[in-house]
Amino acid sequence: MNDIYSECTTYNMKRITLRQTKLKDAKELLKCYSDEKAVPLFNSDNCHGDNFYYETMDRMEQAVKFWEYSYKNRYFVRWSVINNSTNEIIGTIEMFHRNADDKYDHYGVLRIDLQSRYETREIISEILEIASENFYEIFDVRAIITKAVPEAVERIIALMNCGYKPTNEKLLIYDDYYVRFCE
Repeated sequence: MNDIYSECTTYNMKRITLRQTKLKDAKELLKCYSDEKAVPLFNSDNCHGDNFYYETMDRMEQAVKFWEYSYKNRYFVRWSVINNSTNEIIGTIEMFHRNADDKYDHYGVLRIDLQSRYETREIISEILEIASENFYEIFDVRAIITKAVPEAVERIIALMNCGYKPTNEKLLIYDDYYVRFCE
């Protein structure tokens, strides 16, 4: 098993490619993080007040630098989501192993941030397929949880189709989580 924090794996699917987010991605990522329709669907829970709505290149670059710092310090991995048909960066995903003194200990938290026009069940399903096939082992987790607010209809359909179920419980103080256990 490779150490994801030593060498970040790139994943290729039919519609998307995931590769580690780099500072050079900031310009294209600003399209996602300044998308007012997309931001409400992001998971900013427990992110110290950051809602991931960025209007300037400076703020977007600060975020990417923080993601790079977090990777180097083994906190989480952030991948850029690339549309294979256009080679455009359409968002990011984040994954980390959660250690906590609660029932969600040793769960992986998956965050999915996509431009609103790419918030489709097909794109999200490919992200979830990559997670299911790789992230349990790589992150040493027994389950993956991810957020989907009720307005995220396409995301919820993709989650349910990929075997995720509502937790019907809060994660810390936050609602709207779905879980899939390792098979």
